[in-house]
Amino acid sequence: MLTKLMDKIDKNCNNVNKEFITKAYNLAFDAHKDQKRESGEPYIIHPVEVSCIIADMGLDTNTIAAGLLHDVIEDTPYTYEDIVREFNAEVADLVQGVTKLDKIQFKTKEEQQAENVRKMLLAMAKDVRVILIKLADRLHNMRTLKYRPVEKQKQTAKETFDIYAPLAHRLGISKIKWELEDLAFRYTKPNEYYDLVQKIAEKRVEREANIAEITKELSENLLKAGITSDIEGRPKHFYSIYRKMVNKNKSIDQIFDLTAIRILVNSVRDCYAALGIVHTMYKPIPGRFKDYIAMPKPNMYQSLHSTVIGLQGKPFEIQIRTFEMHKTAEYGIAAHWKYKEGASGADGTLDSKLSWLREILEWQRDTSDAEEFMEGFKIDLFSDEVYVFTPKGSVINLPSEATPIDFAYRIHTDIGNRCIGAKVNGRMVPLDYNLKTGEIVEIVTSSVAKGPSIDWLNIAKSNQAKSKIRAWFKRAKKEENIIKGRDLLEKETKKQGYNFGEIAKGEAVEQLLKRYNMNSLEDIFASVAVGDIMASTVVSKLKDGYLKGNKIEPQNNKVLEEQINKTIAKNSDNVRGSKNNNPGVIVKGISNILVRFAKCCNPVPGDEIIGYITKGRGVSIHRQDCKNVAVLLQDTENKIVDVSWGTAKGTDYITEIQVRAEDREGLLAEIMELIIEAKTHLCAVNAKTIKNNIAVINIKLKISDIEHLKDLMKKVKKLQGVMEIYRTKS
Repeated sequence: MLTKLMDKIDKNCNNVNKEFITKAYNLAFDAHKDQKRESGEPYIIHPVEVSCIIADMGLDTNTIAAGLLHDVIEDTPYTYEDIVREFNAEVADLVQGVTKLDKIQFKTKEEQQAENVRKMLLAMAKDVRVILIKLADRLHNMRTLKYRPVEKQKQTAKETFDIYAPLAHRLGISKIKWELEDLAFRYTKPNEYYDLVQKIAEKRVEREANIAEITKELSENLLKAGITSDIEGRPKHFYSIYRKMVNKNKSIDQIFDLTAIRILVNSVRDCYAALGIVHTMYKPIPGRFKDYIAMPKPNMYQSLHSTVIGLQGKPFEIQIRTFEMHKTAEYGIAAHWKYKEGASGADGTLDSKLSWLREILEWQRDTSDAEEFMEGFKIDLFSDEVYVFTPKGSVINLPSEATPIDFAYRIHTDIGNRCIGAKVNGRMVPLDYNLKTGEIVEIVTSSVAKGPSIDWLNIAKSNQAKSKIRAWFKRAKKEENIIKGRDLLEKETKKQGYNFGEIAKGEAVEQLLKRYNMNSLEDIFASVAVGDIMASTVVSKLKDGYLKGNKIEPQNNKVLEEQINKTIAKNSDNVRGSKNNNPGVIVKGISNILVRFAKCCNPVPGDEIIGYITKGRGVSIHRQDCKNVAVLLQDTENKIVDVSWGTAKGTDYITEIQVRAEDREGLLAEIMELIIEAKTHLCAVNAKTIKNNIAVINIKLKISDIEHLKDLMKKVKKLQGVMEIYRTKS
């Protein structure tokens, strides 16, 4: 194993201290000697393979040593201090950094995932080699994933698709990115993967013959022109082919460019000369030429791409680049590593190569909502890009479908805030215009501009621009936003059957501030007002914290029922039977008292009910399964009284039901028809369609008793497409 690693170092690395590497290997071998992998193999195989991948990237002595030691702190008695003493602080920091990343578990809770990804970004910002080691670790784990349980295979493959393959792409390490994607594809969609492998293998001989013929023709013509080249056929990766089939809705027989021809030459001049020869030999397809040499991708990728018509009229892709560009395309940021020993000093361009990371770190500081952060993070990693020019000719890369607003904020925050219009190729365009590659963009500004419009948040496509727009609103309208945010929260709290002042206190508030990393409730109000945090999310968190803090478990119906009965029995001892002035409800032990029905649960005859004495407003009647009953019991149990339904007829009661069904034409009309047939008085209807084409219909009715309601609900449930129908609760 050590010999294999040394061979990789000799082939790819400069000035690596082999004695240092051997020492790291010996310590790792000793530390892991009693450990086995799930495959049954000695554990030491894993760190050695990780270090081989790192050596393939041509990294330095300390990074290769850290690869050998990356599991030592986490899985063995060795400590950070031991690594510092035996090697150096740099190696220990790298091992420690990877150890922290290994603890990332992508759980169902968005906030947990977001927090872990934030940690990973900070680790990358401090030393990008940490993520290079982690990518190597993930790649070897994916190569040996077959030994893990099926559920773990799918979970690990999904993590790889969501986070690690896109990170490899952003860092320009295509060699690792493609392999991670193909392996993740194999475990997330095994049927599609093996079907595609079989179909591609069936035409392999025919394809290889075509490639050999094209390669021979190209070599002869380039040699005649005095261009030294290395030409090879590169089979497209399985996931790349599958994605093209899905996106373009094509079968494998309709995908012609399953293979790309790659031409490697010595200079940029030779690249363009080779392109001229290729276009002389084969007819290029219009619109399928891309010059990534003149306009490199943000991940440093440079190449000329052209799709041409080849033998038997079949199109194929040609890629032309220099040998140095090819090395960068394969290993990205690793090929420019500033700590590489033997290189001529630090690579001053490295910081510019990681500008996207700084931008993510910048906007994530202002993003408190976990779901929004993860969505934005994935968009930043996955999104395609457009390349536009400033009036002075500088190239600016932006997300696909970016607008002049994104361009303005990319140039400078102040330009964005003072933007009042935009010109593209010399003509005025609206601010929601989608920019296209090659356009020249000019921003029109004004010194008296009032600042961004709130609508710009819907127009901007980049997280950087959205973050700066939100920051402006937070600063400029904080007082106004505090009032607006509090109002939104109070309305939402009331809607959920609580009082904001009651639940927004104590530990519940402390937990909320900690979660969103804010100093006061006023910061929460302002964030709710500008849309950074959803009002419903804040209220749910406060409510959960309040109920937990008061040891209330409203979902435990049995415990709640026992508590209700106990409280009623206790209060019944203190009162005597008397007359009641309400013919619909009997309040035991209290006479001449006003009775009203709680709007949070709308009880009707037949429901199990409970009474709550309210100061100056008589007795409030709740259903026993109403969530608010738990709060009432906890706070003021002496105000709970026993109530029952009277025998009076002819009284109507308001209640509300919710219908969830597959949305279709005529659904609401059919429900209304049943209500009319049942001679039921309709008070209000609210209907909307949510995701997956589901119709949600809330209906407020006047009914005489629970049997009347049950009969109507049974009839509605039988309608086509109705999935569920139930009474709403607080």
